[in-house]
Amino acid sequence: MTNLPGPGPTAPASSGHAPASKTLRDGGTIQPVREILWGPSTGVRKYETSDELPSDLRKLIVKLMVVQADTEFASIQQHRPWLDHAPTLEDRWIEARIIADEARHGLQACRILRDFGEEGQMWIDELLAKKEGEHKLDAFNMKFDAWADVGAFTCLVDRVGVYQLRAFQECSYGPLARAMPLMLSEEQLHLNFGANVLRRMVREGSKYAGTPEEAQTAVRRWYPRALDMFGHSKSETSRKAIEYGLKRWTNEEARERFVSETNPILQGMGLEVPSADFDRRIP
Repeated sequence: MTNLPGPGPTAPASSGHAPASKTLRDGGTIQPVREILWGPSTGVRKYETSDELPSDLRKLIVKLMVVQADTEFASIQQHRPWLDHAPTLEDRWIEARIIADEARHGLQACRILRDFGEEGQMWIDELLAKKEGEHKLDAFNMKFDAWADVGAFTCLVDRVGVYQLRAFQECSYGPLARAMPLMLSEEQLHLNFGANVLRRMVREGSKYAGTPEEAQTAVRRWYPRALDMFGHSKSETSRKAIEYGLKRWTNEEARERFVSETNPILQGMGLEVPSADFDRRIP
């Protein structure tokens, strides 16, 4: 993916990690470190257990992990029907891979929740009991009615998920920071798959599956839901997450990066990009 310049939290030069944190801020990766890289606690050792966490940070991590796990389990429910209906054998194999990845990512989030004792287990039990249509984010309560929906979802909504995971890279909570590299690596398959599905629909039409018009309809359906996934532009939770060294972009900063990366990809396929305010539900 393209590394994009822009505002974001950085560690001061005195921490000894200014170059690395700048690379991280811009969407790259760094060698794992044990200290917090941004926010007021820059240079202090990362939190390694839930017992060490300040009360507000503890609540914030639980909240974010519940949402993370919920999206992973919801995505399994959305993809599952297409295991038997994807147009090619390779597509069915990739669908199986995606479902396995989402299950592992949900498990990873739940493992972090387990560190929070009875409260964490309560959330896990609730997450595992959720049915289709009961999830927190709109994008994960929508069915894939056509193969174009699978392509647009993985190209757009999963790309938002990558930005959410990137925001946690080398965050102040050690167990969460260490979970990011593998999750990000696995998510890359989803993005490439989704873009390829849309590209083939535009170029090959019915020789592959669907039509260019169906691909365009799917983009119009999922693009606004992807933008909404970043959350409210002036979110107080987003601000607190940066202050605690947990996330490194505000919701609006991450959304702007997504738009700058995604629009050229869609346009390069010959697809029209909806306006940023089209069918939006979260400002």
